[in-house]
Amino acid sequence: MKFSYYPGCTAHSTGWEFNASTEGVFAALGYDLDEIPDWNCCGGASAHNLDHFVGLGLPARNLAIAQDAGRDLIVPCAGCYNNVKKAQVVLERGGGDADRLARVLAFEWRGAVDVLSLVDWLERPGVLDAVRERVKRPLTGLKVVAYYGCQLVRPPRVTGRPSWENPTTLEAACEAVGATALDWSFKTDCCGADLAFGHGDRAEVLCSRLAGSARRAGADAIVVSCGLCHANLEMRQGGLGVPVVYITELLGEALQVPGRDKWWEKHIIDPSGLFR
Repeated sequence: MKFSYYPGCTAHSTGWEFNASTEGVFAALGYDLDEIPDWNCCGGASAHNLDHFVGLGLPARNLAIAQDAGRDLIVPCAGCYNNVKKAQVVLERGGGDADRLARVLAFEWRGAVDVLSLVDWLERPGVLDAVRERVKRPLTGLKVVAYYGCQLVRPPRVTGRPSWENPTTLEAACEAVGATALDWSFKTDCCGADLAFGHGDRAEVLCSRLAGSARRAGADAIVVSCGLCHANLEMRQGGLGVPVVYITELLGEALQVPGRDKWWEKHIIDPSGLFR
């Protein structure tokens, strides 16, 4: 099966290990990712604060490109996913913004493409079965907590999630490769990622609380699906030393995806000891 792929800006820079592990896991499971051509930044957290329409137009343009390819669009990063999903909702709902998007971007939305986060993809029939079947090194004994953050499952009117307060898909994926996913109460709390640029001290309060809570829950690591959450949790946890790994890195280790050692070198808190 083939998917269109929107990696987002961090995939080829600060979050390249997220991109590499995502591509490696999809390939190991027999899925093809086709990066959409000439994609642009989704606008991050800044565009919609400056101009509402620009905040919609940037991700909508990527949707227009994906629609031409005719395949569902995988968007691994939580922030990118949320922005692209918002544009999809606006286009499907119709009205003034949708009409203006169609006019400015010169395309007609046909609703033939869905936008999938890694959580959405993992929930598709057969995906976790394929993961279980291809595990080469079970991660037995590794205890983790799954961290969704604010934008992977919320708001439900955008993501369409009935379980937005207590999602469990990342936990199911961790357990599919033999790890133990622990329960905790902070899986959808904000890490303060965007605060880090202007109010780093406040972001550190949030991140250190998250890392400390993960440690008290008994976790060896925090599992995420967002480049900004990953960077923030690693940099601003107050020296607690809790490794933070992408869900695709965790799956990639169990599937023995080539090139894993390069992923670990990218981390501020080296997670390689988790897998020895």
